[in-house]
Amino acid sequence: MTAPRLALELAVTLRHDGHGGIADDLSDTAGLAAWLRERTALLDGAPQTTADAALLAAVRELRAATRALFARAVHPRPASRADAHRLLPEDEALRRLNAAAALVPTVPRLVWAPDAPPQTGSRPVGDPPAADRLTAALARAVIAFLDGPERTLLRACAAPRCVRYFVKDHPRQEWCTPSCGNRARVARHHERRKEGHGGTDER
Repeated sequence: MTAPRLALELAVTLRHDGHGGIADDLSDTAGLAAWLRERTALLDGAPQTTADAALLAAVRELRAATRALFARAVHPRPASRADAHRLLPEDEALRRLNAAAALVPTVPRLVWAPDAPPQTGSRPVGDPPAADRLTAALARAVIAFLDGPERTLLRACAAPRCVRYFVKDHPRQEWCTPSCGNRARVARHHERRKEGHGGTDER
């Protein structure tokens, strides 16, 4: 997984729970801490920091902005139906994303190890708080994703009640996971049976 894919990972911390509801991997600080630990290598050198209530609120605000902009990216295809009613307005989503990225100004940095080609990167200006560096790193990953080629492959899962987005890896992919594909096929079969019985289920 590349750093821009971190944006997708953030968006899908909201997901179908398998029982008709929505699960939130960032429902509390423990969930945020676990999610961050698993993605340390992708966080652009952002230092480890305590997952407190303030950081949780910042990351959840950034996630809301990300999901609203993902909904815009998949247009004219439908956004995730299960949460389309709670999406942020696009201008507010852009404001939040850009404000988060601007928390930590950066300058270019060249690294050139022996027997290796030069590589460019960035480093923060000054000594910003660890929480700001982490939030800004997430925001930059979202910006990189939306500005990159994978944006055109972004889709909202079409399975009933699913809220996940995914990058379409092959032409026939409609769902984020095989289990969502199974649920969608069952739902379609159920609808066909209802239509075949005049809108009533056969008991």
